[in-house]
Amino acid sequence: MKDLYRRIRREDAVILLVDHQAGLISGLVRDYESDVFHQNVEALVDMANFFDLPTIVTTSFEHGPNGPLIPYITENLPNAVNIPRPGQINAWDNEEFVQAIKDTGRRQLIIAGVVTDVCVSFPTLSALNEGYEVFVVSDASGTVSKQVADAALLRMATAGAELMNWFSVAAELQRDWRSDIEGFGKLLSKHLPAYSNVMASYDAAQKDLNLQH
Repeated sequence: MKDLYRRIRREDAVILLVDHQAGLISGLVRDYESDVFHQNVEALVDMANFFDLPTIVTTSFEHGPNGPLIPYITENLPNAVNIPRPGQINAWDNEEFVQAIKDTGRRQLIIAGVVTDVCVSFPTLSALNEGYEVFVVSDASGTVSKQVADAALLRMATAGAELMNWFSVAAELQRDWRSDIEGFGKLLSKHLPAYSNVMASYDAAQKDLNLQH
């Protein structure tokens, strides 16, 4: 029987951030509000750091109209492998990018990018062809419309990609609250404002418990 639940394994996962460039985001991402989209991308960056996952970022024509990587990525992932592509639209056509993935020795790819229907879809389909497991972070990927995003996500899912959001990826990597309640709670609270109420209740309960002892 086919395994219907393929979990992300922390020891076998690498994060790929494709073309999260200022010009592309401001000009082409229309399926999310700007502040929501940036929050989702920043959450994925913080998640990479929290779980100490190797991260590879790549850009296309960053010195042209596509613009540079958004500052949050460069400032918070200083040790990420950065592959500026000279012209390949599909990042998988860039040998340096593919070699960087192979160098990690990992087979599970967590990918997000701009735009969903090209910069995410093309390398996702290429990686699936080569036997990788691919997990697409849909809410940290953006494009010109929801209709276009839906069609791209359907294409990838039909080919075998797993569609997730950053929160479900984080939860699957965490597995058990008890491994780091405070750290995981802070990650969620920072990027899910409503969750800060949950953590506030937890902190208050902990203080009450300490006072009783």
